[in-house]
Amino acid sequence: MKKNFALRIDSEVYDAIERWAADEFRSANGQIEWIIAEALKKAKRYPKKMKQDGNNEK
Repeated sequence: MKKNFALRIDSEVYDAIERWAADEFRSANGQIEWIIAEALKKAKRYPKKMKQDGNNEK
């Protein structure tokens, strides 16, 4: 289940995310989700259920 929330982000940072997303054939939203998932994995805080289900993996 996905949740919606408002995110305030600097316009230059958002532009950089959009460019990065385009390079990887993702939407800006998808890129932000991927960035967060990677940060959670690196910090060893990624939810175990998501690892097993394979959600959000490209």
